[in-house]
Amino acid sequence: MPRILLIITCSLMFGSTQMAFAGPLDEAKAKAHLQAVADGNLGAVMRDYTDDAYMDWVGGPLDGRYRGKAAIGEVWKKFIANNGGKPRPAKFGKPEAYSNPKGTTIETPAEYGGEHPVKAWHVLTYRDGSLVTEIWQIAPAIQVSP
Repeated sequence: MPRILLIITCSLMFGSTQMAFAGPLDEAKAKAHLQAVADGNLGAVMRDYTDDAYMDWVGGPLDGRYRGKAAIGEVWKKFIANNGGKPRPAKFGKPEAYSNPKGTTIETPAEYGGEHPVKAWHVLTYRDGSLVTEIWQIAPAIQVSP
């Protein structure tokens, strides 16, 4: 009897660990988030942030650390306004996702066209399906290959 209990316990532990892993869902959210940035769709950009999320924008005129959804929203308003509120043509590299039971981190390079083109390396971290951390590293020499 104890052997069966051990097998059941191990199966439940393994099963719950597998269910806790994020991955494709967060990767799809990250792709949608970056496309919303390119589209200039502020509502869609802000959708997945937690109230206490933070963003590190490294380089360029928006350089700084922004804490909280309201502060991050102001950054996006400036970024969208910098292109006259119009969508930007964008090209994204192949995303790399790293997951464990606590969350998923996705990284990808991107090129945004428009009035003021931007090349960036993105790192987005999701926990429980919500965006908690974002890094925008301005990277003029980055090469984007899908």
